[in-house]
Amino acid sequence: MERDERPPSGGGGGGGSAGFLEPPAALPPPPRNGFCQDELAELDPGTNDRAEQRTCLICGDRATGLHYGIISCEGCKGFFKRSICNKRVYRCSRDKNCVMSRKQRNRCQYCRLLKCLQMGMNRKAIREDGMPGGRNKSIGPVQISEEEIERIMSGQEFEEEANHWSNHGDSDHSSPGNRASESNQPSPGSTLSSRSVELNGFMAFREQYMGMSVPPHYQYIPHLFSYSGHSPLLPPQARSLDPQSYSLIHQLLSAEDLEPLGTPMLIEDGYAVTQAELFALLCRLADELLFRQIAWIKKLPFFCELSIKDYTCLLSSTWQELILLSSLTVYSKQIFGELADVTAKYSPSDEELHRFSDEGMEVIERLIYLYHKFHQLKVSNEEYACMKAINFLNQDIRGLTSASQLEQLNKRYWYICQDFTEYKYTHQPNRFPDLMMCLPEIRYIAGKMVNVPLEQLPLLFKVVLHSCKTSVGKE
Repeated sequence: MERDERPPSGGGGGGGSAGFLEPPAALPPPPRNGFCQDELAELDPGTNDRAEQRTCLICGDRATGLHYGIISCEGCKGFFKRSICNKRVYRCSRDKNCVMSRKQRNRCQYCRLLKCLQMGMNRKAIREDGMPGGRNKSIGPVQISEEEIERIMSGQEFEEEANHWSNHGDSDHSSPGNRASESNQPSPGSTLSSRSVELNGFMAFREQYMGMSVPPHYQYIPHLFSYSGHSPLLPPQARSLDPQSYSLIHQLLSAEDLEPLGTPMLIEDGYAVTQAELFALLCRLADELLFRQIAWIKKLPFFCELSIKDYTCLLSSTWQELILLSSLTVYSKQIFGELADVTAKYSPSDEELHRFSDEGMEVIERLIYLYHKFHQLKVSNEEYACMKAINFLNQDIRGLTSASQLEQLNKRYWYICQDFTEYKYTHQPNRFPDLMMCLPEIRYIAGKMVNVPLEQLPLLFKVVLHSCKTSVGKE
């Protein structure tokens, strides 16, 4: 998710308070506002003459040319192509008028596609074989009626197309949305159902890989669309984990630091923690978690396959998501145990309670929901390592120099994660989509937390940790 970066501030009053039994861990100062500014500036050499450049009609980002009939950026071009080729049906959780900007365009796929159609992006300019390059360079923007736009957004037009090809018995049609897979899996159009709408977050991730050729090594893996029409009557098929999947997962695990966090979180009995002290502790925790992510990147099995500039760009855009994911999984016992005990000793003032923002309330609700989801799934270390790699390898981030290579890496770990979950949890056929649905939620929450004032974070964490710890204790 693209947004303003605001890494945590590691300083703050109360860091050496006598209330803490141990001194704070000595950690190097984290990157501050303008994370890796010099390297990021090198990725965008046209900054000085930005005023002279054309902007994308969808999100306002720097346009790269005429795509599918209108001036747009690479991100919106790719999004529109994937949405149409893979016959995606999205859902807006608000009023279908979400703001589209470079930093917010990934937050609502429904409104992004809606604006693409409203601005005149031409579906007929997309090649039927799904390959790069427009089908007809002379095709310009189109104006279609509100009724036709609604048919596309609701999926009605896709269903009619699928019925058309089904009635004509043409299983060899070259359109990627109607192509039959080698394993005789149903086509995306024939399995489109209300389930597709319900799994909006999962679909947003999955859409990147539909219509792509599967590596020979993974041809046996069930077609991802089989989850939409999965029949509970079919018994799970036992099979072995592929050796390459095992090897790559083991390499990912070797890159992880799964040791307990070193930041002291013990507090004297009866000590009243102040807002400043709790904020300082949260900063030190964020510092340690951030530097664990930096060390993780250097140990990744594909570290030499991407440039340092790309890693800088990826980390500056995903570090909050990586910290959130690790806090809800591998470090959850400390976060919802020791840290929860510290936040319990903090009593917010009436003014703090009165000034708490609506953005903070939404983050609280979503964090509590996500915690219970992870608690229910009991995510394994192997699944965590794959989810983390998939989330980190986000080819839609602006400024990347090797987006296509990044996409292939992302797809590799997507299939590996699916392979592992189907092998390890044969009686949980929906486990893999359930895991993938958590990733868009993490991105959304991380983006929302940027808008929460820093002084409100102690109260936010107190409410979330108290609620989660209390509810789990009653189970």
